[in-house]
Amino acid sequence: MRKILIHTLLLASLALSACSIYRVPIHQGNVLEEKDIAKLELGMSKRQVTFVMGTALLHDPFHSDRWDFINTVRQDGKDTVMQRLTLHFENDTLVKIDDSALAPVTLRR
Repeated sequence: MRKILIHTLLLASLALSACSIYRVPIHQGNVLEEKDIAKLELGMSKRQVTFVMGTALLHDPFHSDRWDFINTVRQDGKDTVMQRLTLHFENDTLVKIDDSALAPVTLRR
């Protein structure tokens, strides 16, 4: 009886040690994929940009000709990573693509 109890406890401890908690990364904002960004061209209309990139996360009420696409990813136990793409328009036409903040930036917790 004692051997059965020991074997049962041993198997239970092995089974529990093999289990780990997986936490899904949390994505917020716009998905910024290189293939979509590569489709952007100066001279595109706001409607065309929306078709390619989707709706911008931020629309500044004071600067309606500036769209900010922001993506953040947070994983458990790691720092948050942020990317930003800023598009500038004049008269409904894309005139500037600011991808200087597109490289992932790590934000400390």
